[in-house]
Amino acid sequence: MRISLVIGWRNTMAFLLLLCAMPTFAAAPKGDWLLLPDRVWTADGDAVRDGWAVLVHDGTIAAVGPAASIHASPGTRRVELPGTTLTPGLIDLHSHLFLHPYNETLWNDQVLTEPQDYRTLEAAAHAKATLLAGFTTLRDLGTEGAGYADVSVKRAITEGLIPGPRLFVATRAIVATASYGPGPRGFRPDLDLPGGAQEVSGVDAAMAAVREQAARGADWIKIYGDYRVGPEGTTAPTFTPAELKALVDTAHQIGRPVAVHAASDAGVRMAVEAGVDSVEHGYGASDATFKLLKRHGTAYEPTLTAVESTAEYFEHYVPGKSEPTARMREAEHAFRTALKLGVTIGNGSDVGVFAHGENWREPAAMVADGMTPAQALHAATNVAAKILRQSQHFGRIAPGLAADLAAFTGDPSAHISDLAHPVFVMKDGISYRSPAATP
Repeated sequence: MRISLVIGWRNTMAFLLLLCAMPTFAAAPKGDWLLLPDRVWTADGDAVRDGWAVLVHDGTIAAVGPAASIHASPGTRRVELPGTTLTPGLIDLHSHLFLHPYNETLWNDQVLTEPQDYRTLEAAAHAKATLLAGFTTLRDLGTEGAGYADVSVKRAITEGLIPGPRLFVATRAIVATASYGPGPRGFRPDLDLPGGAQEVSGVDAAMAAVREQAARGADWIKIYGDYRVGPEGTTAPTFTPAELKALVDTAHQIGRPVAVHAASDAGVRMAVEAGVDSVEHGYGASDATFKLLKRHGTAYEPTLTAVESTAEYFEHYVPGKSEPTARMREAEHAFRTALKLGVTIGNGSDVGVFAHGENWREPAAMVADGMTPAQALHAATNVAAKILRQSQHFGRIAPGLAADLAAFTGDPSAHISDLAHPVFVMKDGISYRSPAATP
């Protein structure tokens, strides 16, 4: 007992010393700001506006237009942003703050060996990196074995304890019994393994899971509509149509939209027919199934970067040198099909599979696979806000909306890779990344 107490004391002291050694984080307070970039891209249309400025008052966009037409009161902080384009704060609709890249630690090992307390601290660090990259809003689609800790991280961000983007959380995700990891395949049958999501079977259990997650703080309900449960690990639907419909109807009855992981054509089609609000991945969906998404108004998040990242980790793919893998070609084909048919496409990257703060890679991948830079920016701003049902709050640069803003060196409306170079980030009128501001 004495030994364990000494070890525990030493670990606590080491953690406290680490915290003391970390650089302090201080966001500039709300107030009046005049932002003076070279260009402004408002998300109302595709055009970039040279010589425009944005005035922020107490967390809200007060004015946007030619710099000479905006009159700032005395004491307004003036932020010169030469060489930059100011955009709405970016949005990633498919993230996992509680995961980190699989070439660092495999998914199974993260879920089985990393304590939830440690993963929550990691999630806080990931949230900060994401915000400083210019992404002011995330939809986090499942804690992957970390319970309801996303609700606490969201609260800590909202209350200002830690820096991070606005979070819309899904808590545990819902899966069919024995259809998700870790295991049970590959593990001893006498082991009782922790799960990466909440397992259910039957309509009653499905309805109960949705109600429980909503009561605990889920903003969205995340469902795994298919997974590698077919013969030899092939992807196949996991829920019956009745179970899937019960999940979706129960969520909608209590005001929660539904996101469904579905990679197979059958899985995507079943999800859309059940009335889900967004489909994640969709790599194997056919033209006919994407036409169904279009008819139903179902949003689609392609997660192209996750496919490329896993190809790097596990298939020896080298960006810029190797030919795309079969899975990458399949994902590209699905994306181009959805784009051609006019499906609503939101920016959703599956970040966590790759490093947090590199979320910009998904808009870049969408441009590489057929979008224009302006289309990709829309997918990460006003279109994403519409999918979140938040268009009246953020997603554009317009008077009355929240001052969620980011400035990037260059012009991402012409060169999407310029999103990799943020120099200014504001969320809700608070500056988290900025050159020196002068009153």
